Amino acid sequence: MPQLARTYPRAVGFVEQAARDGEAGGTVTTRLGRSSPPPSEEWFRSQQSATAEEQRRAESIARSRGRFTRNFVVQGSAADWAACWLAELRRRLRALRADGTVAAELVFFLHDEVMVHAPEAGVGACIQAIEEAAAAAKELLFGTIPVEFPVSVAVVDSYDNAK
Repeated sequence: MPQLARTYPRAVGFVEQAARDGEAGGTVTTRLGRSSPPPSEEWFRSQQSATAEEQRRAESIARSRGRFTRNFVVQGSAADWAACWLAELRRRLRALRADGTVAAELVFFLHDEVMVHAPEAGVGACIQAIEEAAAAAKELLFGTIPVEFPVSVAVVDSYDNAK
């Protein structure tokens, strides 16, 4: 963690602030503005404890919410990136079809995996579209940053061989 904090202080600060906001009962948002659900009334009641034992339990509940909100901004922002990647890839594949370069189709998407069906002659153009779409999504969401979002591509003859 110390190495991450030195290398990416803004990113670590962002997720740690999300945790503090959650511990305090606040909501957090992803890069595209999806907000975490607010804590329940029961959560707020738990934070108004009187005894030392109740206070320890309230602090534990608050830390759990902080872990949730920290994870929410990380996972939610990753999902935002994936949605932008998918949209940009669809746009690029449509352009390849429109100009007659290759008849490629997006056939599957789950989390951060895409499956594109294309004739063998169009594989290179599809790989380029996939990688460029990932880079465009990164820039759209995070601007010009010195962080790579690596994309692994597997070219196979059958979907069950993709890994």
